[in-house]
Amino acid sequence: MNTIQKLTVQAAALTVLFGLVGCSGMSAQDKNTAIGAGVGAVSGSVLTGGSAAGTVGGAAVGGVIGHEVK
Repeated sequence: MNTIQKLTVQAAALTVLFGLVGCSGMSAQDKNTAIGAGVGAVSGSVLTGGSAAGTVGGAAVGGVIGHEVK
C-alpha cells in the first residue's frame, strides 16, 4: 500500500469515527446504515486502490447492507 492509499484509508476511518460520535440520537437502523456505509467506503477504497468509484460503490453497497441488518 502506498502512502496516498494509507492516508485515504486513515481519513475515511477518522470520518466514520467522528460521524458515529454524532449518532446518539439515531435509531438502530440509521446507525447500522451509517456504519455499513463507512465500512463499505473504506473497503471499496482499499480493494480498488483508492479509486473514487470504488469508494462510492463500497459506501452504497455497505449502506444498503447496513440498512437491512436487524
